[in-house]
Amino acid sequence: MKAKLAAGDALIFVDVQNDFLPGGSLAVPAGNEIIPILNRYIALFHAYGLAIFATRDWHPPDHCSFIEQGGRWPPHCIEASPGAAFPASLEFPCDIHIISKATTREKDAYSGFADTPLNALLRSSGIGRVFIGGLATEYCVLNTVKDALQLGYATFILTDAVRAINSSSDDGQHALEEMEHLGAVPIHFEAISA
Repeated sequence: MKAKLAAGDALIFVDVQNDFLPGGSLAVPAGNEIIPILNRYIALFHAYGLAIFATRDWHPPDHCSFIEQGGRWPPHCIEASPGAAFPASLEFPCDIHIISKATTREKDAYSGFADTPLNALLRSSGIGRVFIGGLATEYCVLNTVKDALQLGYATFILTDAVRAINSSSDDGQHALEEMEHLGAVPIHFEAISA
């Protein structure tokens, strides 16, 4: 599958934050490998004046997803902490839209659309197609893709710019298959033209 970029396209990268990179409190194995690939996507979309969105976990210190509060995860991406920051090697344009999610103590959110302004911003910008990558494949990427499809966006999954936690060895592959089954189109950088 190939795709030609056009007006109404947007890049969304999901939760590429220090705590999800090697050495972070909830590291995705090889999560750092996607940074140079994402930088290529960012440069391409920016060069053509297309919208770029970055989601981030932005948790309060006592968030319900943390083990201490009965959740399943170690504390991670606590608002304004170094772990919640984007890595310095990620090359942001000045006009990027940053979407904070899972910001209230009582409610978890895997999708970038969950209780955020992302959908409203996409609609107001005339976006019809979204290209999604980030971390982790089987959690926040999967849920963001599912919501994008449900909301009616033509959705591409950037297979070269996602990585999985893989608690079971094939979790990431299963998530990619589920996204494709639901209607997302798998694509990689070389298949996109402008």
